[in-house]
Amino acid sequence: MPRLVELWESNYRVYGVRKLWKTARRAGIDIGRDQVARLMRAAGIQGATRSKRVKTTRADPAATRHPDLVRREFTATAPNRLWVTDLTFVPTWAGVAYVCFIIDAYSRMIVGWRCAPHMRTEMVLDAIEMARWGRGTHHEDLRCHSDAGSQFTSIRYGERLAEIGATPSIGTVGDSYDNALAETVNGYYKAELVRGPTRSQPWKTVEDLELATLGWVHWHNNQRLHGYLGDIPPAEYEHTFYAEQTTLNEPVEIK
Repeated sequence: MPRLVELWESNYRVYGVRKLWKTARRAGIDIGRDQVARLMRAAGIQGATRSKRVKTTRADPAATRHPDLVRREFTATAPNRLWVTDLTFVPTWAGVAYVCFIIDAYSRMIVGWRCAPHMRTEMVLDAIEMARWGRGTHHEDLRCHSDAGSQFTSIRYGERLAEIGATPSIGTVGDSYDNALAETVNGYYKAELVRGPTRSQPWKTVEDLELATLGWVHWHNNQRLHGYLGDIPPAEYEHTFYAEQTTLNEPVEIK
């Protein structure tokens, strides 16, 4: 039981039975799922739950919108083929903080993000810069999908994507299904960090939230188990992909 509680604590206290069981097995603990469930009940611990989404999209009716190139198909055959992005907001004692994430649809890796006291286009451009720094300066066949918020229909946003070879894609106004993957990440960001089990009071400042988000993104990319990926972290999933590509491209010796 103490070992399970330790693993639960080190993962933001958000894992339920299945993910804590998977985490324990990955840590070398030979234990069954039913036993994990019994021990969690005995220890008085449980997984986090999500709350209802609050709409933050503010469309610019005068802006020219890019076409929807995704059509709710949030899948990709390799990294850097489809990114999705969205904004969410977090109340703090010092005012409202806005957070923008850019997620790679292949691995669910958060490749860029920004936390700011405003929701102007600049914060989205900063997130793109982080993605460009971490993922390379140019990509072929990369689409970047968003909702119809004014930040994503601005000329500067389109120009910044063009610099890295990405094509903008925008869903319909007010339909969360057209940007479901980004909405999902925003949802568990709120459930796991913003209003997560480790929080007992509201955030004091935007800077406090930004520092905490930095740690959460690192955990999300390198430790958090994702059911879509077969219960492994995004970094491990991408490492496996590139390792397989290296093996496929190795020259064959002819004897």
